[in-house]
Amino acid sequence: MGYKNLEELIEVVAKLRAPDGCPWDREQTHESLRPNMLEEAYEAVDAIDENNMPHLREELGDVLLQVLLHSQIASEHGDFDIDAVAKELKDKLIHRHPHVFGDAKIDNAQDVLKAWDKLKAEEKTERKSVMDGLSKSQPALVLAQKISKRAVKVGFEWPNEQSLYDCFYSEIEEFKQAQDEQDKAHMEEEYGDILFAAVNLARWNKIDAEQALLKANKKFEKRFRKMEELATKPLTEYSFEEYDALWKQAKKELNF
Repeated sequence: MGYKNLEELIEVVAKLRAPDGCPWDREQTHESLRPNMLEEAYEAVDAIDENNMPHLREELGDVLLQVLLHSQIASEHGDFDIDAVAKELKDKLIHRHPHVFGDAKIDNAQDVLKAWDKLKAEEKTERKSVMDGLSKSQPALVLAQKISKRAVKVGFEWPNEQSLYDCFYSEIEEFKQAQDEQDKAHMEEEYGDILFAAVNLARWNKIDAEQALLKANKKFEKRFRKMEELATKPLTEYSFEEYDALWKQAKKELNF
């Protein structure tokens, strides 16, 4: 199998960054491209959620462009190039899959994950805490899930689900107390604790909190759009009671 198009794409990106290339591309840095990396990744995820393969193909191309641009910029500074990126990834995949490329015997996906974590720990000997290596740039909800899972791996877990519910409700009560005090900083702290407890409740039930919230966002948006369709006057003129009735009507028509 040849990769002529990929090789030509690498050359196109290098040309865009060349002195006689594109003024916009030549001005870009790792820092200026940071928002693009996040945006393109999210758009690829949207295509996956839509099960839209032509869209996914396009968005994966946009993600690949970000990888190639960062690699080209690094190459120009003498740091690394796309071949070094590919080699490091290839070596890591081979090392972390001894059951495929070696003699190790692993029977199921759960054991694969355990072996992956063990091999990763062996590679990252500079890490002293189980919390080392967490990306601080990912969404807070995703980060909360990862922090919680890492703590659980070393035994820091609620004894049962009821104790988790007790923690969740106690955080709500502490938020109410902060409200009574009208202490905004304390309110923010306690509200964060509510969200973190909610993430743990999702993890306990093997629910991805980020995906659950994304689905809730989409559901609310669809219901609100239906309300706008059903409205017989500007929504700003609706009373709470009228809004409530319109919301229920939208739910009924959408059947969710």
